[in-house]
Amino acid sequence: MDEKRTASGGAGVGDDPGAVGRRVQRLRTERGLTQRQLAEPAYTPAYISTLEAGRVRPSEAAVRHLADRLGVSYEELATGRPAHLATGLRLRLVEAQRTLATGAAEDAATAYTGLLAEAVRHGLPDERAAATLGLGHCALETGDLPAAREHFEAAEKLLADAPLPRRAPAVRGRAVAHLLAGELRYACYLLESAIDELNTSGLQDPGALLLLYTAAIAPYMDMGAHARAAQAGELALALAPQVSDPELVAGLHRSVARTLIAAGRTAEADASLARAAEIYQQLQIRTELAHCHWMRGYVHAQDGDLSGAEAELRAARDMLASKRAALYTSQVEVELADVLRRRGKTTEARELLHRLLGELHPDRGSVHAAGAHRLLGLIHEEAGELDSAEEHYVTALALLERAGAAGDLADICRLLGDLLRRVGRTEAAMDAYRTGLGHRASPGSTTLGPAPIRPPTA
Repeated sequence: MDEKRTASGGAGVGDDPGAVGRRVQRLRTERGLTQRQLAEPAYTPAYISTLEAGRVRPSEAAVRHLADRLGVSYEELATGRPAHLATGLRLRLVEAQRTLATGAAEDAATAYTGLLAEAVRHGLPDERAAATLGLGHCALETGDLPAAREHFEAAEKLLADAPLPRRAPAVRGRAVAHLLAGELRYACYLLESAIDELNTSGLQDPGALLLLYTAAIAPYMDMGAHARAAQAGELALALAPQVSDPELVAGLHRSVARTLIAAGRTAEADASLARAAEIYQQLQIRTELAHCHWMRGYVHAQDGDLSGAEAELRAARDMLASKRAALYTSQVEVELADVLRRRGKTTEARELLHRLLGELHPDRGSVHAAGAHRLLGLIHEEAGELDSAEEHYVTALALLERAGAAGDLADICRLLGDLLRRVGRTEAAMDAYRTGLGHRASPGSTTLGPAPIRPPTA
């Protein structure tokens, strides 16, 4: 009989037979059933008594029979979780993701925190990982980079036994947090390690690969590894037809635009950004749409359309500021200050930059902090304030050396060298030029050396 097989150690349900037994007794009492009424016709009252006392581990068949008699789901009786709890939590996780997409990061963080507590309380590991990942994205939006890294690392640990494609968003999140902190090489290391693991393990997942290749473009560009960034963009574009998620495809177009800008293909870059912006508009993803305005402003500036650049950058700044995306807002304002300086609005640019330097620091936007010091150096040099200009150039140089931003380093060394030569400090100028040439000659390689291997399907 079933009760004899289960009592002697047959296939059981759950790690704690006493918990199942207590639930059976509580539900039976609530419904006014006797042990005989609950047991028949498949089991005996003695079996129910033994089960309720916690002395037997029920089989799946027994739990399904009892759940049917008690009018509850199998999952609720076996685990103690209310019916449809996981489904409800997943729906609310989607709602929190939508809240974050609109730019309301603080509201989304509140929702994710509550969902995380529920997932922990009810023992739902997948939902717990999703809520933790969401909190990481919220922290990125608000510029709290240490908290972002902590959440992404926690999500990776929760998914440690899951296939790498499921861990890819957490890896990408960690890499972005390190990138924003100025740790470019480590960001590349995280992404390249995951890409190579995916490509060599046979876990072909176009969406995960597209996410990782796209994320690698920004640190490559900041390091001056333009060829590697272009290669990552080409591989991501080859994967795009296999990916159905429009947000991933939009992110690809936005990132690839950076490689097109660097290659001087500004018309193609603007078209790529327009495609991304259209998708973000349809999906109502406000923060990413602001990033498209940001990059289109840069494209206009490269083409000499300073009026158009200023309009795009102000639109991006206002969208981000309205949603309290403080770090991204500061970064956009560095670009805006450059356009204002080039348009002759020097006083406004100077005031903006001095304010920004109170918000940006080496562990929070170091590349853009260096950009602010570079612009202030140019403003002071143009005003004949050469000592102040030198001070800002040297500060920018130190920030960029720490971040490993090779392309920008070569430029700041040139500016510093020209300034030093202008005031007759020839030997110091030569040292600055040599430093710049050394960084320009650097291949822009990452800590892994060779570029990630191509996907077998590409």
